[in-house]
Amino acid sequence: MSYQVLGALRVVGERGSASISAHKVKTLLGVLLVRANQVVPADLLINELWGKNPPRRATAGLHVYISQLRRFLADMVARPDSLVTRAPGYLLQVGSDELDLLVFRRLVQRGRASMRAGNHEEASAAFSSALDLWRGAALDDLRDGEIIGRFAGWLEELRLECVEMLVECDFVLGRHRELVGFLYDLVSEHPLHEAFYRQLMLALYQCERRADALRVYKSARETLTAELGLEPCRSLRDLHHAILLGDGERLAG
Repeated sequence: MSYQVLGALRVVGERGSASISAHKVKTLLGVLLVRANQVVPADLLINELWGKNPPRRATAGLHVYISQLRRFLADMVARPDSLVTRAPGYLLQVGSDELDLLVFRRLVQRGRASMRAGNHEEASAAFSSALDLWRGAALDDLRDGEIIGRFAGWLEELRLECVEMLVECDFVLGRHRELVGFLYDLVSEHPLHEAFYRQLMLALYQCERRADALRVYKSARETLTAELGLEPCRSLRDLHHAILLGDGERLAG
């Protein structure tokens, strides 16, 4: 059995995978999963379900949705008692391998440790395995509430950091040529993320595509100026200058 939040919320049990059609019950499960193994106070759950203006009988409504969620989990989960009432709210008990989010974070930590130790092959494998868990935007249809919205934003930043670290490891392993297409896709998908422009410029330069690397900088500058009214960051400007000068020492990344 597993819970999956790295994409649309889904529960996979012995009888296959299932999602919840009732939006508020699905939101309730989403909050309990992003706070897995922690007590989530009832007032926070009510705020997530109804916002700043909950109905008069919101507490009774929450009890109804908890009951519906318990019935859903009883049909799907080997431990039907995993949803526990514990003052001042509720707690969902999840094993370390039962939630893709927990597996993702563990793999990222493993990759970081391997990277610090200089074992870039192991680090690259860990980061790749972590990114393979993603099926789309995390909890992409449940972001209206404060808890899930903030969490999804933080998780997306962690995913992008994981991608950056994967690319840096693969640079050390000499995989510049294999990364070019991947990095072009990344700058297209994240046009304001300057780190990906920097990595693409380095990959192109190492592939003896200096002119293309300079064109990437030009595109980055035009995009940032048009969208934000800003010049590229210092590291991107310095890299552009180093490519113009052919400064091999600085471009050895």
